[in-house]
Amino acid sequence: MAKKKAKKATRKVAKKTAKKATRKVAKKATRKKAAKKTAKKTTRKKVAKKATRKKAAKKTAKKTT
Repeated sequence: MAKKKAKKATRKVAKKTAKKATRKVAKKATRKKAAKKTAKKTTRKKVAKKATRKKAAKKTAKKTT
């Protein structure tokens, strides 16, 4: 009986640690996804800003010439 109980206990512990590990991995993955999303947003904004700046520069150049 003692052996069986010990086996069960180790299995429980193993399951718990496995769950924890998967949760950690999942959390990391979601964090990475979030980071990617924000990165995409910032790059898009940057690109848009650059485009508008170029347009403004062109307009001022036309006005001056």
